[in-house]
Amino acid sequence: MQRKLTVVEGMALAEDIAREWEQIQSFQARDGDVLLDTYPKSGTTWMQEIIDLIMHNGDEQICRRAAIYERIPFIELLHLMKPGLDEVNVMPSPRILKSHLPVNLVPPSFWKHNCKVIYVARNPRDTATSYYHFDKILQFHPHPNSWENYLERFMKGDVGWGSWYDHVRGFWEQKEKLNVLYIFFEDIKKTPLQQIQKVARFLGKDLPDETLARIVQLSSFEHMKDNPMANYSGFPEEILDQSQAGFMRKGKVGDWKTLFTVQQNELFEEEYRRKMDGCSLTF
Repeated sequence: MQRKLTVVEGMALAEDIAREWEQIQSFQARDGDVLLDTYPKSGTTWMQEIIDLIMHNGDEQICRRAAIYERIPFIELLHLMKPGLDEVNVMPSPRILKSHLPVNLVPPSFWKHNCKVIYVARNPRDTATSYYHFDKILQFHPHPNSWENYLERFMKGDVGWGSWYDHVRGFWEQKEKLNVLYIFFEDIKKTPLQQIQKVARFLGKDLPDETLARIVQLSSFEHMKDNPMANYSGFPEEILDQSQAGFMRKGKVGDWKTLFTVQQNELFEEEYRRKMDGCSLTF
C-alpha cells in the first residue's frame, strides 16, 4: 500500500481512503442506524465492544459471533476489506457503524435520518502517544519516524483524519443540535458502570445492574486483549502489520509521560490553549 497522506476538504487523509471519497460521502445511512465516531486512538474499539454488548444484553457468546471490525463496519474502509459496501447495505437494522470523520464530513445521510451518534474524546497527549505507536503498524499512513517529528505533525493536523483540535471541538459544538452523546475516555476508565449505563440509556436500553456489571467486565482491557474477536489479531495484515507489535497496547490514562519531554509538554500546552480558545470543552 502507498504510505501517503493527501488533503481532502481541508483534512489529511490516507491516499487509499481519499480515492474513494465520493463513495464514502454518498454512504446511505437509514433510520435506526447508530454511528460511533471518534478521532483515532480515543477508545474506539473499546466503545465498539461496549455498544455491541449493550445491544445484545451482555451476551458474550453472541458478541463473539465475528471479529469486531465485521460486527461494526468502518465506513472509510468498506472498499478495502470485508464487510464491503454491498454487505453493509443488506445488514439488518439497527446497524452499528464506525467512522473517524470530523462532524462536518460525516456522510450527510446520517444527519438526514437523525441517527444516534456516540462520540468518544480522549486527552490529546495520550491520543498523540497512542497514535504514534499505532502509525508504526498501520500500512496506509506514513511511518512516524521520530517522536519529535511526529508530535509536530500531530499538532499541525498532518496525520490521518486531520486535526485533533478541530475534530473534538467540532462534535462538542454541534452536540446539542445533533443527536450526539459525547463521552470521555477518561470517564469510562474512572466510572465504567455509570458511563456504560449512560450509553445504554442513549441507545434506548434499560439494563439491570448485573448485566451492566457483566458488560464492564467483558469490555475491560484485559478481557478484550485476550478475546480474538475484539483484539484485532485477525485484521488484514496488508492494512495492519502486527508482526512487531499488537493492536492493543496499554489502554491507559497518562501514558504520554513516557514520551513527552518537559519542553514538549510546555509547547503542547501553549498550542492547546491557542487552538481551543473560546471552547467550553475541558479535559
